[in-house]
Amino acid sequence: MPDVIARPEAGSGRGRRRGELREFLMSRRARVSPAEAGLPDGGARRRTPGLRREEVAVLAGVGASWYQWLEQGRDISVSPQVLDAVGRVLRLSNAERRHLYVLAGLNPPAAEVEPAKRDMCEGLRRLIDTWMPYPAHIMDRYYNCVMFNDAAGAVLGMRPETTWNCVVDFFTDPLYRARSRSWRENARTVVAQFRAACAASPDDEGFQQVLAELTAASDEFAALWAERDIEDAGQIRKELEHPLVGLLSLESTALKVPARPDLTIVLHTPLDEANTAAKLEWLASPEGRRGAMYPVAGGADGAAGPLMAG
Repeated sequence: MPDVIARPEAGSGRGRRRGELREFLMSRRARVSPAEAGLPDGGARRRTPGLRREEVAVLAGVGASWYQWLEQGRDISVSPQVLDAVGRVLRLSNAERRHLYVLAGLNPPAAEVEPAKRDMCEGLRRLIDTWMPYPAHIMDRYYNCVMFNDAAGAVLGMRPETTWNCVVDFFTDPLYRARSRSWRENARTVVAQFRAACAASPDDEGFQQVLAELTAASDEFAALWAERDIEDAGQIRKELEHPLVGLLSLESTALKVPARPDLTIVLHTPLDEANTAAKLEWLASPEGRRGAMYPVAGGADGAAGPLMAG
């Protein structure tokens, strides 16, 4: 029998968390019918819908007293394996399972995509298309490009025939490198952020495949990777020299959607420099799209003069 520790003060943060654990488990237990759990419903003997505490304990393979203490919010020792068993009996979603871990005082497991949320890509496509005329794209957890809007194609050079992995393209795409004035300043940050993503899943073969390709394809990447810098994803300032409108100053922001932890949305915002916002609006206009089909030759520095009026 587990040792029972003195219950914390009700007004403390830990006491509030235990109280929420009690209410959460009771509410989840009440919504699971005996039939859903594979048990007879008990007929008229049941005063309330849902499972009894004793039934949850039996189905989860834990002691009835222990589960009662857990649901009462007592400060008892718990393990991930037992919480997972309780979660399966109570039919918890991935988000609810993580919430149970937090309330029980354990580090939650990695977020997973709910099956019902896998169709969110249509909504995310609408999001990045609405971001026009500013560039936006979406990456999976390995930095593979899932989708991008027209501005990302016009400004960043993303194109279906070449774009597949954003960090690989950063180091190997000659079009992007020719446009990026800030490439050397940003390369270290890109590698440090990719290392952070890899470090969170050290045994993931998907990351290892991308890493192997990058190391073989780019000596610059391999040298920066060997420095072992690490940085969380956030914002990166980018300066690009576009062949039609000249200098563009942008700030990219990486955003996570909790319901789709496997995806990252990258939105590019124009900075108050070089008339960037107006240039992006022009590139997305019919005139700008026609100009992109017939780019003019650049000057001595390789950059074309703006075709914008004014």
